[in-house]
Amino acid sequence: MKIKICGIRDNETLQYACEMRVDFVGFITANGSSRKISEEFLSYLEDFNFKNTTPVFVFANPSIDEVRRIATNIPSSILQFHGDEPNHFCKQFNQPFWKTIRVRNSKSLEQINDFPSANAWLLETFSNNSYGGTGKVFDWSLLDKISLEEKFVLAGGINLENIKQAISLNPWCIDVNSGVESSLAHKDKTLMDQVINTFKNG
Repeated sequence: MKIKICGIRDNETLQYACEMRVDFVGFITANGSSRKISEEFLSYLEDFNFKNTTPVFVFANPSIDEVRRIATNIPSSILQFHGDEPNHFCKQFNQPFWKTIRVRNSKSLEQINDFPSANAWLLETFSNNSYGGTGKVFDWSLLDKISLEEKFVLAGGINLENIKQAISLNPWCIDVNSGVESSLAHKDKTLMDQVINTFKNG
C-alpha cells in the first residue's frame, strides 16, 4: 500500500514529505483552489530532486498547453485529472495518469469503465460546488464490491481519526490532504508525522 500527501505548496513541506519517504506528493494547478501552487513554486519543482517520491500534478479541465508544459518540464510526473476530461484527452500526453471518480452513490463507480487507459482511479467525495478538496469522507461501504488493491487511490477527508479504517479497506494508495493541515491549505509537520507513522505502522 502506498501513501500520497496532496496539496503541497511550499519547499519546506515538500522536503519533509520526501524525507518521510511518502510514495507520492501532489501539487494542485486548478484555478479556484486555495491549494493552487504558484508559478514560482512550479519553476522550483522543475529542478527539484524528488528522490524516491513521485510527483503528481492535479488538473481540473486544463488546456492541452497547461498539461504539456508540466509533462515536458517534469517528465517523471503523474498527471491526475480531476475535472470532466474524457479518456482520450487524458491519454494524449503519453504519460501515466490517474483519473478522479467523484463518488456520490454506487452508480458513480460505473464511470471507472470510461477510463480504460488510466494507470489508477482516485475515488474522491462528490460535491456540487467543487471538483475536490472537500475534506469530507464519502460512504466507503459503496466500495464493498470493488477490489481496491487494483490501482485504486482512496481520497476524501482521510485523517488521523479514520486512516486505520481506510487502511483496512486495502486500497492500492491512500491520499491525504486536509487531514494533515492545521488550517486551510497549511500543512502541519506534526500532523504529517502522525499520519505517516500511523500509516506505516497501521
